[in-house]
Amino acid sequence: MLRQYTLTCLAFCLLLLCGGTAAAQQGNEQMASYYYQNHEYDKAIELYEPLYDRTQNNYYYQMLYACYCETEQYKEAEKLVEKRMRRQPRDLTLYVDLGLLHQKRGEKKKAEKQFASAIDKLGHDSKQTTDLATAFENCGRSDYAIRTYQKSRELMDNELIYVMELASLYCKSGEYDKMTAEYFNLLDKSPGNIGSIQIALQRALNETSSPDLANGLRKTLISRIRQHPDDKSYLDMMIWFSLQQKDFDFALTQAKAVDARFPDQGSQYVYRVAMIAANNESYGIALQAYKHLIAKGKEHPLYFDSRVGYLAAKYASINKSHAIAPKEQAELEAEYENALNELGKTPKTIQLMRDYSHLLAYGDAGRSNDNSRLQKAADLLYDIIDMPRLPNNTASEVKLELGDLLLFSGEIWDASLLYSQVEKANRNDVVGAMAKFKNAKLSYYNNDFQWAKTQLDVLRASTSKLIANDAMQLSLLISDNMEEDSTYETLGYYAAADLMLYRGKLDSAWNLYNDITVRNLSHSLFDEVLMQKARIRMKQARYAEADSLLQRIVDHYAEDILADDALFMLAELNEQQLGNKTRARECYEKLILDYPASLYADRARQRYNTMKKEN
Repeated sequence: MLRQYTLTCLAFCLLLLCGGTAAAQQGNEQMASYYYQNHEYDKAIELYEPLYDRTQNNYYYQMLYACYCETEQYKEAEKLVEKRMRRQPRDLTLYVDLGLLHQKRGEKKKAEKQFASAIDKLGHDSKQTTDLATAFENCGRSDYAIRTYQKSRELMDNELIYVMELASLYCKSGEYDKMTAEYFNLLDKSPGNIGSIQIALQRALNETSSPDLANGLRKTLISRIRQHPDDKSYLDMMIWFSLQQKDFDFALTQAKAVDARFPDQGSQYVYRVAMIAANNESYGIALQAYKHLIAKGKEHPLYFDSRVGYLAAKYASINKSHAIAPKEQAELEAEYENALNELGKTPKTIQLMRDYSHLLAYGDAGRSNDNSRLQKAADLLYDIIDMPRLPNNTASEVKLELGDLLLFSGEIWDASLLYSQVEKANRNDVVGAMAKFKNAKLSYYNNDFQWAKTQLDVLRASTSKLIANDAMQLSLLISDNMEEDSTYETLGYYAAADLMLYRGKLDSAWNLYNDITVRNLSHSLFDEVLMQKARIRMKQARYAEADSLLQRIVDHYAEDILADDALFMLAELNEQQLGNKTRARECYEKLILDYPASLYADRARQRYNTMKKEN
């Protein structure tokens, strides 16, 4: 009994001793780390040396090696590495550590010898290969990392291993031809890897500022297509690359080539080019692609989608223009009628019906008061709302559009009722927030400024960045001018003019905006007035006058909230309507430099870079 008690006490004491040792070791490790981070390397060495001697832990080895190097105790560091090499001969990264010591002492030949020795000792061990290559890469010797992977390939007699690793290293060292060769050799042997190759190339294109990569990739792809004219993989790669570069014209040419050689699958490539081109506002190419598919006939599986896509792209291209020629609109309306007669009013043609309704109601300001057209536009939206099993989100969006149409035709309270219905049914999502914003704007039109501002201030915290920004701008417009004019008279004129502009009554709106400048020698609304007058002139296709009005905002109100809007509109106006590419590029550049936080900054940078390449 006494013996058992003695053994128990002894075990308990040993447990306490071990626990105390572990706690002490942890404390020493934390203190050593503290000294290292504060560049007190000598003190860190005093703690790391016993920690490493006791455990032979790799982390303590690395920290002790780093401390010796920081204090230039190269002999001590060399002893440390050589001793560890004897204990762990398979750890080839130690040769890299030893080589780096020689390199630090200016012994270049000895350093290269150690690096080469590490590679010579490689075996059939993938982890050993990866660890060694990573060690070389971490110390800035990508050349030796490449040699490591190449040696392992020879040992394994397998050209398809380490493709991604080698390609990445070639890219970092600017050897783009070798990088593409790696990827395309893999594609030759294993076409199923095309997805992972495209992802890797996309990352390289995004991270590389030099145009050499894109230019070299294009040349290599063209060469490979000529060498392998019947290999769909390279045609697929060329289409993908052209889309990445936003060269939609070339992408469509390649997609048509695939369609000609591989009729069973090629149409999908043409359709993909059409959709991506349309999403990037390259409507001319999108229309060509859709036409190509429509010409295949009604029995083609993509005929229906292509008909809908074609009209959507054509509508978007016309809608983007600030003024629609009556002839263009009449032709497009006839196409919509034909399409709906052929395809029917079904859930699959909802977007087509919505676009047609928008075209009828807002397309031509000269016919905006035609009640029959407005009624036809409204009937299309009612037809959608009456469809059975219509998703709630779609129904709510269409109701908002119907509310907009009612407001456009002067039925303010009916519009408000619809907005309120949508808001109530979608309290916690973006559609509900949009309905709330539209109702607040309607209150603004109705001169109920206090209520409108209260609702807008709530919306400034919306999860939708677009809604929050619009709410903030209108809230600031109201608050700034409520403070300046206690009677709200000028703000009332401005709101009435805004409503006239929304309803397409351009001459009435212009006269009301003019009244504001006539009645006031100066007013904080003057920059907003200039902006709205510029929008009127663009709708009337009087682009030179619009240009002059926008330039006045840039010149005289550079610090105000509309300055970046005016610059972006100026750039687009000169690029698309006035054909002055040089001035457009200058406006994009000024926006990027002077307003880097602008919502337009990214789009301006894309357009600027594209225009720079075109020159």
